[in-house]
Amino acid sequence: SRDVLLELFPYLSALLIEEVERGPDEVVLRTRVQAPGAVCRCGQSSVRVHGRYIRRLRDVAVGGLGVVIELCVRRFRCENSACTAVTFAEQVAGLTAPDSRYTPLLHGLLTQIGLALAGRAGARLAAAVGITVGKDTLLRLVRALPEPEIGEVEVLGVDDFAFRRGRHYGTILIDMATHRPLHLYNGREGVDLAAWLRAHPEVKVICQDRSSGYGEGARIGAPQAEQVADRYHLWANLGQAVEKTVNAHRARLAEPPPGPAGTPDGPGAEPLVVRPPRELKIVTRLREQHAAAHELWEQGMSKAAIGRELGLHQATVRKLVGARSADDVVAKSLQRARIVDPYVGYLHRRWNEGVRNAAQLYREIQELGYPGGELAVQRHLRRYRTGRGHAPVAGPKPPSVREVTSWIMTHPEHLRDEDADRLHRLRERDPELDRLTLHVRRFAAMMTGRHGDRLEDWIADAEQDTLAPLASFARNLRRDFDAVRNGLSLPHSSGAVEGNINRLKMLKRQMFGRAGLDLLRKRVLLAG
Repeated sequence: SRDVLLELFPYLSALLIEEVERGPDEVVLRTRVQAPGAVCRCGQSSVRVHGRYIRRLRDVAVGGLGVVIELCVRRFRCENSACTAVTFAEQVAGLTAPDSRYTPLLHGLLTQIGLALAGRAGARLAAAVGITVGKDTLLRLVRALPEPEIGEVEVLGVDDFAFRRGRHYGTILIDMATHRPLHLYNGREGVDLAAWLRAHPEVKVICQDRSSGYGEGARIGAPQAEQVADRYHLWANLGQAVEKTVNAHRARLAEPPPGPAGTPDGPGAEPLVVRPPRELKIVTRLREQHAAAHELWEQGMSKAAIGRELGLHQATVRKLVGARSADDVVAKSLQRARIVDPYVGYLHRRWNEGVRNAAQLYREIQELGYPGGELAVQRHLRRYRTGRGHAPVAGPKPPSVREVTSWIMTHPEHLRDEDADRLHRLRERDPELDRLTLHVRRFAAMMTGRHGDRLEDWIADAEQDTLAPLASFARNLRRDFDAVRNGLSLPHSSGAVEGNINRLKMLKRQMFGRAGLDLLRKRVLLAG
């Protein structure tokens, strides 16, 4: 009824609905304006009709049906002789806008769909609710939106993101008070950051990830601001130094095998070959097939008949019949294993030291002159893993480098009892890893307790230690010492920046990584 329509669409009160036509996909309202005249943009009213035309406007869907308003628009003559517009078309507030095919309500809805889902996904959602719109139209609506005003910013967050990892990067600026993106630009040079900061002298604190370019740009563009290094990146950089140190000590990670010293099982003893391996099943089968094939061949059977009799391929029969002895047949099967034999002692020793990676062991014996391939090494080590044949006597599998790194980097109260016990035994066996653990725990206490005043002493102790990766990390902290000390003292962090980076990555992947900077910028700055 008319009352229901007026409740749903208030602007219809200014219109006279002449006809309502309902189709399978949409409802068409044929209307005209009831007022006798209209007002020109110069302010002069007029009732002199110059002409009429039909304008089709799409509105928001109702009940899953699209709504089309066919409006009979009148063009009036302006009675102001000084007006540059000789004629003008009437407009309906809340319904029409110049050169628009959508009502303001639908225009706003499509804009929000475009911001949330971009082109193709937005068009599919609109179609599901009864609105027909193209993906390019949605993108044009998003690109036409004005950017929000920046306003006053006291605490700024800076970080980079990858358009294409390793090749093309951009920079995002975040208001740390509201967690709102402020600016997005191409590249990650300090010059661009300095130019933005000069236009915003109110910035007092800059949170960044210790990038040299951003640090230099902040010093040039905002010398009055304090730089704060992000604690997450500090901890991640320390973790990399710890992993490098543990990796250099990986041969010491294995538990010493049980048994008194000096016995074949004792620590420091060379592993022995306990017994020769049993003959492989494939070798036994080849010997039986060779004997059977030669017996049938001597009886006068053809190679094709022998193949049918034994269920073998003709090529296999030719190989068996052509070999003078079974040893010739199995020679190729044993060739790979025999190539590894001169290096079995080295493989035993490295296996007992905890190195279980076949590719790594292959590279090591290759440097010793091993001429074969990696597959032979893998087949040989398979016996070690299953305990068959001449597998060496070994204790439990040692922890990996990453496992030990995680034990060292985890708060002692959060470690499982088993892991804490294994770390304790490891620290007792290796004094260097014990000192490494103490350095890490001192740094963690300094970071969580906001004791930036202890940084100088920690750096000095780490530099004097013999742990090269840790000393390198400590020396690197001096490069932006003030920012690191602020990061360990002040409450500011880059958590909001990292959250916006994750959201930006989601938006970028949602557009398949093919959207330009202008569209990505609009969605990052405007999408809620």
